[in-house]
Parts: sequence; structure tokens; C-alpha cells
Amino acid sequence: MGDPKPRASSEKTRPSVFWPLAAIVVPLLGIVARVDIDDGHKLPREGAFVLAPNHMSEFDPIIVARAVWGMGRAPRFMAKESLFRIPVLGAVLRATGMIPVARASSAGSAKQTMAQAEHLVEEGRGVIVYPEGSLTRDPDLWPMRGKTGAVRLALEGGIPLIPVAHWGVQRILPRYGKLSLWPLRKRVRVLVGDPLDLSAFVGRTREASALVAATDLLMAEIARLEGVLREQAPPAERWDPASHGQKETGRLES
Repeated sequence: MGDPKPRASSEKTRPSVFWPLAAIVVPLLGIVARVDIDDGHKLPREGAFVLAPNHMSEFDPIIVARAVWGMGRAPRFMAKESLFRIPVLGAVLRATGMIPVARASSAGSAKQTMAQAEHLVEEGRGVIVYPEGSLTRDPDLWPMRGKTGAVRLALEGGIPLIPVAHWGVQRILPRYGKLSLWPLRKRVRVLVGDPLDLSAFVGRTREASALVAATDLLMAEIARLEGVLREQAPPAERWDPASHGQKETGRLES
């Protein structure tokens, strides 16, 4: 059973471009999926946060956005800079406060992360960051090894980093598969975890080893949450595409 309807934040109750989008998306999605949220109270009602979900389907950003809206917050993602240059889509991304992220790892990218963290804190906004960077390549749909973007963003701003897992969306749109609408209202469960304890890594964002270790903790917790939903034990080691000669693809980057 999902959580009772939570108190909405001020960012959701104030008129914004999210209102007409939600008026269209929420009823349409309700035909396709029944989204059940467990422990939604763990998402802060006010202030900045970084939400880190698993990524197994091109459809799951819609599920995650719907869950965040249902938990009383406005869903904003980190997305590739190139998407902001696409007519119409770029305007929608900017209007909804989505955050552009550069692919390159450099001093400039690090400065951008710091600026993004400061902006989130100042505006009291949350952001959804896929730490895997692309759809999982794990054959059994477990979270694969993560990238450090979500951890770096949280540490730079002293922002709560909240792991979340979902299960069931793969029955609507399998990874690299075709959309399956029947039967309608397929159940998708979303389980929110406790904010990750990053105290051991504070002040160490320039240390690659610290960022990797913190990301490993994050991915282990996301996998644990997915295991709860699946009633299975996650693998002891994360899938690494590079070690299997796989090229990662995806639109939402960390």
C-alpha cells in the first residue's frame, strides 16, 4: 500500500508551468500505470535535495517525475546540455528549471557543479540525477556501477542525497524494447530511502577515490531498495559495462 497523500511544498502550490504539464501528464499516465509510493515522507517537503533513482527504461523518468510530484515536490532533472539547444524542448527544459550538465570531466565542469549546487540551495529546489548516467546494462536490470555526479552535487552544496528505487516500469517499456500498454494500469512501485550519510566525505570533492567510494555506497543502497521491491538479494558487485565491452547510451546524464 502506498503512502497517504503528503503535504505539498510551496513550490508545488505556487502557480507554475508544472501545473498545466501535470494536468496533462498525470491523468494520461494514470491510464497506463498505477504508481504506488512507499516511504514518500522521506523526501523533504521544503529545501534542496538530490534524488538518485535506478534507471532501467526510457519510460522511468516519467514515473519518477510523477512520483516526485505525488510526494509534493516539483520534479526537475539534470539533462545533457545539448538537449537545451533543441527548439521547443529546450524552452520547456528552461521553463521548468531543469539543469544542464556538461559531459566533459574538467575544471570547468567542477565549477559548474559547484554553481549548480549553490543555485539549488539558494532556490530551495530539488533535482533528480541518474547516477548510472544511462540505462543499466545489467542483464537482470540491477543498478550498474555509478558515476560521481550525484554525490559531487550533494557534497558541494551540503544537500541531502536520497536514493530511490522503482520496479515495474519494465513491463510498460522494456529496456530498448517496445511500449506495452495492455493490460492498462500496470503497477509500478517506488521506494524512497533514507538520506545517505556522506559525513565521511565532506570536504573531499577533489579526491577521486572519495567520490568513487561515496558513489559505491549510493549504488549499493539503490540496489538494496530495488531488492526490497523485487524480494530478491542484489548482486554483490555492480555491473560494469566497460569490462564487458559495452557502450553506454542514454539521455539523462550525471
